[in-house]
Amino acid sequence: MTQSATAALIARKTAAVARGVGTRGIYATRAENAQLWDADGRRFIDFAAGIAVNNTGHRHPRVMAAVAEQAQAFTHTCFHVAPYESYLTLAERLNALTPGDFSKKTMLVTTGAEAVENAIKMARAYTGRSGVISFSGAFHGRTLLGMALTGKVAPYKKGFGAMPPEIVHAPFPNDFHGVSEAEAISALERLFASSVDPERVAAIIIEPVQGEGGFNIAPVSFLRALRALCDQHGIVFIADEVQAGMARTGRMFGFDHAGVAPDLVTMAKGLAGGFPLSAVTGRAEIVDAPLPGGVGGTYAGNPLAIAAANAVLDVIADEDLCARATEIGQIIRDRLTAMADRQGMACIGDVRGLGAMNAFELVKDRETRAPDAALTAAIVAEAEARGLILLSCGTRYNVIRLLPPLTIPMDQLTEALDIIEASVEAAIQKTV
Repeated sequence: MTQSATAALIARKTAAVARGVGTRGIYATRAENAQLWDADGRRFIDFAAGIAVNNTGHRHPRVMAAVAEQAQAFTHTCFHVAPYESYLTLAERLNALTPGDFSKKTMLVTTGAEAVENAIKMARAYTGRSGVISFSGAFHGRTLLGMALTGKVAPYKKGFGAMPPEIVHAPFPNDFHGVSEAEAISALERLFASSVDPERVAAIIIEPVQGEGGFNIAPVSFLRALRALCDQHGIVFIADEVQAGMARTGRMFGFDHAGVAPDLVTMAKGLAGGFPLSAVTGRAEIVDAPLPGGVGGTYAGNPLAIAAANAVLDVIADEDLCARATEIGQIIRDRLTAMADRQGMACIGDVRGLGAMNAFELVKDRETRAPDAALTAAIVAEAEARGLILLSCGTRYNVIRLLPPLTIPMDQLTEALDIIEASVEAAIQKTV
């Protein structure tokens, strides 16, 4: 029997690529907006969008044109050696777009983890302190400091030994999992009384909507309370907008919903429409705290990625993608809520989301809310077999997140939601 192209690629990956680099069995050969085709010619609707990277869709024409134009000029000089105006332009735009009416500056790097690490470096340099508070369920990257900040053990910390010191995790408020906002604030107060002196804390870092943690939304009042707490103790407040930013939640940044201005904002993913770029933007005096040469990198602020990012910002504004995210997000939540209300769909324990950053949580029982990771995996597999790419997440591996490109045509959105409903029904039947 002839081996499929995908099976052959999987065999080559197993033989040649590090086991720790987890992959799915979809080998892409072509993609356009919200669709992707694999090595065997199968067509998929993409509800992963490169993990919230392709908010403007695969290969948006304006992004591709901007990159092609830049490639005709130069592809790399290293900004430290021969800087270029497009970096300045993007920095100026991010300074204007991020929350807060104060003087700001920006640095560009390559990955979300780099942005997070540099934000921590800035906070430590500015405050002269070393402690950092993160939250349960957080995801801030796979580097040593990134995984220390991350609030999920497997697979991100398991087997990698001791974590960097002075990283403390506080409970993230989550009513569905029995952690009230009041309890989360009380836990922080106990932390300051028993475990870490607030005068040693350089920064508190939080996602406005947790990504890998399960699309848990930080309550507006909680973000405001954290802002007040940081002001009280002279702590730098860092917003990790890597997954929630760039119009995904219906506003340019997740923190915009709360009307809270963090001191520093980290961003990546949707910033450059599929090209590797990340940024730290924030209060000028904090961003300027490291000595010259203390932050940066050889590939930091690649000119091709910057060209893409400037085009992405144009597309978000010109196509009003914040409003589009709100529109399609409501359609998704309405459909999921209707499914959850149907007879025989008690496995859907919770539907939640902000803008076009939505998820549903699978449980064995709505009373106990015991997680059903097996059913979650079965739904993802059923959807893939029907031509839809889905991602799971959550510390209990029982949440399915929906991240369509904000440019997805309405007929494809409807098709994808039909596939989700059919996949849930099929998975329930197979796991009964």
